[in-house]
Amino acid sequence: MRISDRLERIKPSATLAVNAKAQALKAQGREIISLAVGQPDFGTPTHVCEAAKAALDEGFTRYTPVPGIPELREAVAAYYGRFYGARATGDNTIISNGGKQVLYNLFMALLNPGDEVLIPAPYWVSYPAMVQLADGVSVFVPTTADQNFLVTLDALEAARTDKTRLLLLNSPSNPTGCCYTQVQLEAIAAWAREKKVFIVSDEVYDRLVYAPAEPASLAKTWEAYPETIAIVGALSKSFCMTGWRVGYALAHETLIKALSKIQGQSTSNINSIAQKAALTALNGSWDIVDEMKRAFVRRRDIAYGIITGWGAQCPKPDGAFYLFPVLGQFYTADAPDSATMCAKLLDEAGVALVPGSAFGDDTCIRFSYAVDDDTLRTALERVGTVLTGK
Repeated sequence: MRISDRLERIKPSATLAVNAKAQALKAQGREIISLAVGQPDFGTPTHVCEAAKAALDEGFTRYTPVPGIPELREAVAAYYGRFYGARATGDNTIISNGGKQVLYNLFMALLNPGDEVLIPAPYWVSYPAMVQLADGVSVFVPTTADQNFLVTLDALEAARTDKTRLLLLNSPSNPTGCCYTQVQLEAIAAWAREKKVFIVSDEVYDRLVYAPAEPASLAKTWEAYPETIAIVGALSKSFCMTGWRVGYALAHETLIKALSKIQGQSTSNINSIAQKAALTALNGSWDIVDEMKRAFVRRRDIAYGIITGWGAQCPKPDGAFYLFPVLGQFYTADAPDSATMCAKLLDEAGVALVPGSAFGDDTCIRFSYAVDDDTLRTALERVGTVLTGK
C-alpha cells in the first residue's frame, strides 16, 4: 500500500500523542497526571444535555443543511452582536465539526499552492500541518517571553513577502494563554489591510479572559471590512463541549459559500443533535463560563506561583488555561530539549506535558491547568522535584 506524499510530510498531533502515551501508562497501572490536553474538567451544562435529549426524542436525527440549521447560524451571528456589537446575519456564519474543521476549510478555501501564511510563534500545534495540507507555506514570526509572546508590527512586516496571503492570529493563545488587547488587534488589522493580507482570527477561547483583561475580538472590524477577515469560534472550551464538535466561522457571505462547498464534499452537516445542543448553549445561561473563570483564575495563580518559584520565566496569562514557561535552563545532557524533558517528566514524575517544540519554541513546555486544585499542586510539585532536585 502506498500512502500519499502529502501525508508523509505531516506529523501527528503532539498533544494527542502525549495523551495517548499517558493513557497507555495508566492502563499499565502507573499513576499518571495529565496536564497535556486542553479540555475543561467541568461537565457540559445540564440544560445543554437536556436539549440534546429532547432532539433525540423529537426524532431530529436526519440531514440538515450543510452549513447548519438556520436558527443556529442566526444564533452565532447574534453572539457577535451581543458580546462585540457586530452586526451580522446567519448568511455570514457556518457551523462545522469544531473549530479545527473551520480552520482547515478556511485554508483550503483561501490558499493556492505556494501562498505564505504568517504564523506568530509559539502557535497551536495543528496550524502548520493544516497550511501544508492546503499546499500553503507557513512562515513563522518570532515572539519572546519578554513580549508576552505577542507579535509586533515590525516583526510581521519583516516576515511579509510578495507571497504573503494570510495572517493567522490566536487570542487568547494556545499555548501561552496570553491575549491581545482590542487596540493591539485593531492595529494589526489596519496593517494587514494596508498590506492586503487576509486575517484568520482564531478566537475559540474568547470568553475565557480574566480581569483586569477584557475579551477582545476582530468582529467589529470584520463588520467594517468583511472581505479582509474571517473569525473562528467554538463551544468546546466555553461550554465544556469538546466531544460535541461544534465550531463556527464569521465571514463574508462569499467565503461562507466556499466553506459550504468544501464541507458539502467532506462531512456535509455536523451532527444534528449537537446543533440543537449548541443552539440552547448560545441562547441560554452563560453561568458556566463565569464559574469556570473563577476556577481557572485560582488555578492559574496556583500554577504560576509554583512555576515561577522554580526560577522559571513565565508570562502570566490573561486567558485560556495554559502556562508556557521557559524551562531551557533545566535541560540536561540526558534531556537536552523539550521533547526529551517531557519524556523524562512523564517517566520520573508521572506527569504528562506537551513539549514546546510542538508549538514552535523548544525552550518551553506547555502546562494545562484544566484540572482540580489538588491534582494541579501534586503534579507541579512532582515536576519541580525532577527539575530542581528539591
